[in-house]
Amino acid sequence: MPITTRELLAKLIKCEAGGEGDNGMRAVASVIVNRAQVPNGEFARVSHGGDIRAIIEQQNQFTCMKEAIGGAYNAQNVWNMDPEDVHYAIADWAIAGNTFSGVGDSLFYFNPFNPQCPPYFPPGGAGVIFNRINQHCYYTPTSVYATT
Repeated sequence: MPITTRELLAKLIKCEAGGEGDNGMRAVASVIVNRAQVPNGEFARVSHGGDIRAIIEQQNQFTCMKEAIGGAYNAQNVWNMDPEDVHYAIADWAIAGNTFSGVGDSLFYFNPFNPQCPPYFPPGGAGVIFNRINQHCYYTPTSVYATT
């Protein structure tokens, strides 16, 4: 049986930021909401006006949505996650359209596995550093993003 958008988002939150505390999990959920609500660029076309599930399922966006990486099984994927109440609560909060101010309008995030966040991400300059929360760097869109 297919899982609901709520459950998929809860699984993604746990997988992508389960060890990042409430603010870290809210930050990741906020990026998904921001992508669903952005009025231009690639994510506006993908979300068709606010479809969170379409954002989550967009190919090659979230490592946790991949069952394999580089030809090897990715054990840390959403299908292996068993969300807890906190993950569902944050999913519900995000589905209601809430976002965490600590990430502003960020559309991108990643873990650089380094103490420093690169000034731009993804490559090509579509996002500029806004904030770091725990292990993840968050990026707001630049004018380059609008052309994607």
